[in-house]
Amino acid sequence: MQLEPLRTTPVFLLCDGRACLLSHNFAESLPTEMSVKIFGELDAESLCSASSTCKLWHHIIEDNEQLWRRQCLLVRAVCQREVDSDRKDGLSWKLVLVRNYTRSCLKRDWLIGRYSNIMSADELRDSKMVPLDAETWGEILQAELDR
Repeated sequence: MQLEPLRTTPVFLLCDGRACLLSHNFAESLPTEMSVKIFGELDAESLCSASSTCKLWHHIIEDNEQLWRRQCLLVRAVCQREVDSDRKDGLSWKLVLVRNYTRSCLKRDWLIGRYSNIMSADELRDSKMVPLDAETWGEILQAELDR
């Protein structure tokens, strides 16, 4: 996939009573720290999409542990053991997120009862399933017993 520069209409700001032209790409005009703050408002899926917008955005997003840490902490709320273990093994926040995002979605769905009335494996065909450890299955079974 070739990354192309973002093509947008120019943005004008009012500066001291006169119009000032901003670059076509906000990240070219702003300090990197400000761009990181803007990208920090995105969810994980949007962050990945933004990363493929242009080379500059890709560089800012891919190299920023702060952005990936924020997303990973949301996943950690569901998969604390897995995230903590991966971090202890020295994996980057982005890699930890990639490894645990699908697992956290599946685990959350099980814990909230989305699969409580499943009668056979055939009913799970359209769902993305990933392996879960014994402790996670214990949590899921306890949640089912509590329902």
